[in-house]
Amino acid sequence: MNQSEQSAESADETAAGQVPAATADDDARLFPRVTAYRFRRGTLRPGQQRNWEEHWETYGRNVADEVVDQQAWFGRTAPLIVEIGSGTGTSTAAMAAAEPDVDVIAVEVYQPGLAQLLGMILREGLPNIRMIRGDGVDVLTNMIAPESLTGVRVFFPDPWPKARHHKRRLLQSGTFALIASRLAPGGVLHVATDHADYAEWIAETGDAEPALERLDAAAAPGTVPFSLERPVTKFEGKGLREERAITEFLWRRRA
Repeated sequence: MNQSEQSAESADETAAGQVPAATADDDARLFPRVTAYRFRRGTLRPGQQRNWEEHWETYGRNVADEVVDQQAWFGRTAPLIVEIGSGTGTSTAAMAAAEPDVDVIAVEVYQPGLAQLLGMILREGLPNIRMIRGDGVDVLTNMIAPESLTGVRVFFPDPWPKARHHKRRLLQSGTFALIASRLAPGGVLHVATDHADYAEWIAETGDAEPALERLDAAAAPGTVPFSLERPVTKFEGKGLREERAITEFLWRRRA
């Protein structure tokens, strides 16, 4: 989930620091359900509630142990990107609009964020976006086929800055291995963060994954199979005003 943006936009938590408990199904999973997100409550506005009731079944689904059939869900076969942590969907919608020939699955746990993205899909006519409500690792593990993705995007994941919480960070070694397994050869992982310590962690952990090779983010545009241009979101703009450096990472799945 776009954890940092969500933290800025919605401070409510059902129980501070609580994370999902392990389930009996976890032993059967390649990667157990993880604890990279915080539970949050949120209320949908009346218009969002109507959109949800009328259109969620078309454009969204909850995480499940069922592999996504892209042809059935999108009605076509196209390059497929999964965005883990779409937040309020600002980047998702803008990037999908700029690349109508690319399909995007936005993954987020926060319902109001998904409802906001659903509204943009309907208003702007964006047929190449679908949404899954659930944890990103759970979705990749159980709903995305191996070697099926052109790209994975992770923008501003929660840095969990306290050392005792580092185990809750989304981008662990196991997650990099999982992402690499879901990327087709030549597929690309695009990560952005504004947290300096997390950037060091991401660089070290991503570079240690043997199935991935680092690309020069500055030189990569034009060599990557999808656009790398992101709109500046409200959260990112705040970070830039506070002079926090934005670090971008690209890794490509080795052939």
